[in-house]
Amino acid sequence: MKNIIIPVVIVLVFIAIGLFVVGKDDTDNKSEPKNNEVVVIKESEVSTTSTSMVLNLSGKGLTAVPMSAFAETKIEELNLSNNALTGALPSQVGALQNLKVLNLSNNNFTGVPAEIGQLSKLEVLDLSDNKLTGLPNELGNLRNLKLLDISGNQYSKTDLEVIRKNLSSSTVIK
Repeated sequence: MKNIIIPVVIVLVFIAIGLFVVGKDDTDNKSEPKNNEVVVIKESEVSTTSTSMVLNLSGKGLTAVPMSAFAETKIEELNLSNNALTGALPSQVGALQNLKVLNLSNNNFTGVPAEIGQLSKLEVLDLSDNKLTGLPNELGNLRNLKLLDISGNQYSKTDLEVIRKNLSSSTVIK
């Protein structure tokens, strides 16, 4: 019974958050949200199993990361790939202490905050195909990282050398 109650409560929390913000109507899937528009996270974008919680906002035409994505700290996988996200990833990502997989690929991100180094459980970080020109040294704090994909960016080789020294030898860097 407990295994069913927890995911239901989590979904209800996301629905409650959605009641307090103005979101995109399902009938308007072709238009991109404006930077000042709050995106409601729909129940269909959150999936839970008895062992993990996934938030999939891939391919939603987002131009800004919805702050509501950082409200549920039990998320283990966050997928923001294939959007039109710009600027730096918000520093609030550091609150997602249970995150194991973070997919930010195929966007227009120009920066990653130092707070990403606080994600001690992170195993996969996909930053591929963005517009990153630098990498925070705090990526070296990610002791459980197994895959760091930074392909398709013009990052500093010096930054990467500093980060690589602190990562496990088994971490694959693309």
